[in-house]
Amino acid sequence: MPPNCSIPSSRQNKNKKSMNTIELLDIIRNGKTNTVQQFKQEIDDDKITAEMIAMANSKGGMIIIGVQDTAGNITGLSYEQLQSYNNRLATIANDKIKPQIFIFTEVVTVNVNNEDKKVLIITIQEGINKPYKDKNGTIWIKQGSDKRKLTDNAEIMRLFQQSGMLFIDEMIVPNTSQDDIDFQKVKKYIKRIETLSDDLDVTDDINKNLLNNLGIMRSAGLTLGGLLFFGNNPQQYRPEFCIKAISFFGNSIGGNSYRDNIEITGTITELFEEGIRFFKTSLLHKQNGQNFNSLGILEISEIALEELLQNAIVHRDYSINASIRLMIFDNRVEITSPGCLPNSLTVEAIKMGRAAVRNNLLRTYCSKMMNYRGFGSGIVRALKEQPNIEFINDTISEQFIVKIPRTSDSEQ
Repeated sequence: MPPNCSIPSSRQNKNKKSMNTIELLDIIRNGKTNTVQQFKQEIDDDKITAEMIAMANSKGGMIIIGVQDTAGNITGLSYEQLQSYNNRLATIANDKIKPQIFIFTEVVTVNVNNEDKKVLIITIQEGINKPYKDKNGTIWIKQGSDKRKLTDNAEIMRLFQQSGMLFIDEMIVPNTSQDDIDFQKVKKYIKRIETLSDDLDVTDDINKNLLNNLGIMRSAGLTLGGLLFFGNNPQQYRPEFCIKAISFFGNSIGGNSYRDNIEITGTITELFEEGIRFFKTSLLHKQNGQNFNSLGILEISEIALEELLQNAIVHRDYSINASIRLMIFDNRVEITSPGCLPNSLTVEAIKMGRAAVRNNLLRTYCSKMMNYRGFGSGIVRALKEQPNIEFINDTISEQFIVKIPRTSDSEQ
């Protein structure tokens, strides 16, 4: 806390959204973070525009005007500065950022050395129409507590994906053709959605027009969803879209000793089936009052594992070139999928059954070919079966991590 600062006993604003001085001083004390705040003594229009764009394109944030950036000393703003800054901020949000963003501003008064200092707080929410740009078309995003220009095409696509304007699984995979399709899988899918005779000639009757209508193929090649669900060998074109499964001795990912280490490849359904088989063969089965000759009950709920693995495969971020990881330690199981939660979802929200579509085609295919409902009930069902699941939405490394403790007698 800055020296000689006293805390007024009441809020400056009775609105429940407003910040009181205790909260403000706590933020100043902790300094800048990657998602929360920037400190400024005064406004530079170009710099503040870039800051606001970066926050809207990331997870939102807060800019505090009237505080020294380096020392965190509260310098305060005059009445004239407050009026001028509010007008300029409205102009920036409406005219200098495309598409426009909506901001919340408030003034907090702090007593410093028996003198009231007014500080302007600007709150920027995570945007729903990413990517946001300045008047020159420059895209800014947060990088730690700072910001950077965005030029990488894959990252730009990810912003479009986050806003729901682009589905990665509907994009064409270069150099693919009809020869890469397993038509028996297509036939099986079609028979799930309509009644067809068993003598359907899969090569003659499943034409390009039908493949296009199903979203499996376009004139330029297979869609990513089509390849991942109906391809002969999806990893030929996307080698990292697989599952890497390891059963470790001990509890550290840094360990070099393991019981099993496999790479699972194939289509979405094959990844799921083999992933569940890995869990079943690597985890313990317990004789909870069952006949001695029975296989026993899996130490972690099989239903929970199915829901969590299905969630990892269907809802992962396919704009990130990385594999899903299944890791079994002596004290826990971890499922790590590329990409954090989409569309401003939070861990608490998914526990309540909220969902957001990231991969539209995969969701459609899975609803017909797998035990998949697609309306957010999977996490709820997993928690009902296995209440001790921990979810980590890692926005820094862009991955979603599920941890399930193993019981103390899981030692092998």
